[in-house]
Amino acid sequence: VNKFAFSDDSRTTLGTGLSAASQALAGAANSGTAAYFAGGYAGSKVTTVDKFAFSDDSRTTLGTGLSAARSDLAGAANSGTAAYFAGGEEASAKTATVDKFAFSDDGRTTLGTGLSAVRDGLAGAANSGTAAYFAGGTEVSIVATVNKFAFSDDGRTTLGTGLSAARRYLAGAANSGTL
Repeated sequence: VNKFAFSDDSRTTLGTGLSAASQALAGAANSGTAAYFAGGYAGSKVTTVDKFAFSDDSRTTLGTGLSAARSDLAGAANSGTAAYFAGGEEASAKTATVDKFAFSDDGRTTLGTGLSAVRDGLAGAANSGTAAYFAGGTEVSIVATVNKFAFSDDGRTTLGTGLSAARRYLAGAANSGTL
């Protein structure tokens, strides 16, 4: 795990890495408190959720992981409230599942309304306090779809204007409150 200090863009490598060498996982953060890394592939798909405390960079592995082992998923967070991990591939099938982890107790719930279609290779970003966005990925083919989950009720809408082109294995970031 590499850590970049925003004050001077310097990089350090944490002494404690992920609980297992993984690829195709997702991340989300509770600003000022902790980073969460979920799922991925470590010889097989995993349910693992690792939490890194910002105060001392220590790692704990949550007792409750994802609702199913999956890779190629996306993460987004409502800072101070919850992290959302959406889509991905379980076993050999894509999923529309969205798992939500409450920051207050790291408890997991699975949203009744998942993505608009099963999808992997998507990206996530959030407007903290307002909504999470999950974009692109592969359903049967590569898509430009953007799903929005309102934090007030976890309700899902699909944006009328999606990505400018169909994309998969993309990344997302947000300037919360602006873009």
